[in-house]
Amino acid sequence: MARDGITLRCTECKMENYITKKNKKNQTEKLEMKKFCPKENKHTMHKEKK
Repeated sequence: MARDGITLRCTECKMENYITKKNKKNQTEKLEMKKFCPKENKHTMHKEKK
């Protein structure tokens, strides 16, 4: 399958907050999105976990 599940980790508190899917054939670089972090109580950058 081309689609794999990934975990998004907050860059500030290092908490794993979100689970999503991406197509690894089309997107070879790591996914980065601005999402809400409940621990920080604000929107922060979340990056794909290794």
